[in-house]
Amino acid sequence: MPESLPLDRQLRQEILFARERVYHFAQATPLEKLALPHDSPGPEIWIKREDLSPIKAYKWRGAANRMATLTDLEAARGVVTASAGNHAQGVALAARKLGIRARIYMPRSTPRVKQAAVLHHGAEYVSVHLSGDSYDEAVHAARADEKSTQALYIHAYDDLKVMAGQGTLADEVVLSGHGPFDLAYLQIGGGGMAAGVSTWLKTYWPDIEIIGVEGVDQASMQAAISAGKPVPLSVVDLFCDGTAVRQAGQLPFEICKTTLDRLTTVTNAQVTAAIRTLWETHRCISEPSGAMGLAAALAEQHQYPGKRVLVILCGANIDFLQLGLIAQSEGASTEHSRTLRVRIPESPGAMLHLLDTCFSHLNITDFQYGKTDRSFAWPAFSLTAGNPETLLSLPDKLDRAGFAWQDITGATDIAFRAIPFRGDLLENPAFLRLDFYERAGALHDFLAKRITGNANLSYFNYRQSGERIGRALIGLDFPSPYERDAFLLSFPPQGEGYRLCQALDPETSARLASRPHQTQPA
Repeated sequence: MPESLPLDRQLRQEILFARERVYHFAQATPLEKLALPHDSPGPEIWIKREDLSPIKAYKWRGAANRMATLTDLEAARGVVTASAGNHAQGVALAARKLGIRARIYMPRSTPRVKQAAVLHHGAEYVSVHLSGDSYDEAVHAARADEKSTQALYIHAYDDLKVMAGQGTLADEVVLSGHGPFDLAYLQIGGGGMAAGVSTWLKTYWPDIEIIGVEGVDQASMQAAISAGKPVPLSVVDLFCDGTAVRQAGQLPFEICKTTLDRLTTVTNAQVTAAIRTLWETHRCISEPSGAMGLAAALAEQHQYPGKRVLVILCGANIDFLQLGLIAQSEGASTEHSRTLRVRIPESPGAMLHLLDTCFSHLNITDFQYGKTDRSFAWPAFSLTAGNPETLLSLPDKLDRAGFAWQDITGATDIAFRAIPFRGDLLENPAFLRLDFYERAGALHDFLAKRITGNANLSYFNYRQSGERIGRALIGLDFPSPYERDAFLLSFPPQGEGYRLCQALDPETSARLASRPHQTQPA
């Protein structure tokens, strides 16, 4: 192909050639309509399910297309690449099918599921080398390998044939019969997928609006467009690890600066909400970067009622351990939330009074409290409500009831469950390991019916778990060991709203009370 052709024409030609190559490695992926509520005033959203490809991501397309064009000499020398995970799997898949040796450099922080998948797809043709703590450091190591061995470097995005391979997913969208689309939200890391897909969509649907989507702290393409050339970001957030690229590619930048109508950013909380939407509507699990396009579409849905919108679920290679963190993170709940610290007297019944007067119609998803003073307490509550007005009116209710309070939504100590606690203020402690049934009023019923007499609440560590129960460790204090022992002997193992898992023995309770700070129980 003549290199004198404009870059966009070269890319369109290469996408046509890629049509013939990529389907020797895998098949087309489906396009599915997102099943939002029927009364939703927003657009009609369609999802390109790249998570259903052999490597659970779209990156097989570009890697396969590039490696299918290697000369015999290049193939004999082997290839080397750097990747945060998905491109590596694409190279591995192609290496095995073509019988080409590949050395793949990945950051040491790469999720194990992606490392294992690379070895699975590449078998004996692939070796994985962990280098550095970032994608850029892995690239540096791979480039050094390229220089010393003369292997061919397969770039994850800054390569015309790689970009063209990614463009085949747009070709499938055009041929699906579900278009034309009014808008497309395309997530951007280095920009290869956005360049290939936007070029092809604009070719067939010139009026489509293409919106590039980046993480708030990953906006390398926005930085490039603002500067007129790719420039490095000083800090890159790693939550969406598949798009955690410090600098946009030169070739993708040259394409995207003309094909993108605008750029937008999404927060990690918005991405988490999109992951939940995908699970609840399609029972599919997306990696964070895979849900960025949908996150932007949902954030702007009220701007485009009745429009037809395309998003790409570009990957589902998520570490199993990360799922729990995502489920408990900001944005995972479909309800509105707020975290408050409220001052109450350090006396029996004070906590129940707060629940009765101000929290009666709210769901407590997190409760953190440790005794730090003989006269007053500052328990922290994370509260949710289906109606945002309920939470907005809460400060007035607290003021009218005479409670001092602080809004600590998003506070670091709450997120890390750093619960201040002075065990030296306890006289005869008892700690209980409880499960609360996840229903309205369970906590209230427990406090009202079981924490009576001289039992004084001194510690409470509770968080909803997503199960039918929420787990808690609570501490009680008593004026005498006799009252403590009598309480424990008479405490029912199961009651209204709770079940007792374990009453810690006096030695263990004393050991807990001797610690200056408590954290979430294991």
